[in-house]
Amino acid sequence: MAIMKVIEIMADSDRSWDDAAANGIKQAGKSVKNIRSAWVQDQSCVVKGDQVQSYRVTLKITFEVKS
Repeated sequence: MAIMKVIEIMADSDRSWDDAAANGIKQAGKSVKNIRSAWVQDQSCVVKGDQVQSYRVTLKITFEVKS
């Protein structure tokens, strides 16, 4: 039986929400091993004037801690 753990992280990008999610998973992968899935819980953006400055996501990342 595998034991899984879920953590919540926030990540951003100046290009898109997809890129923000990919950035978050890439950064989490530097310290968390065996990532199995990620769920985008929330999306937001930072706006200045009438322009989007950056895209933000809140991710729930699931990883295996023991099998």
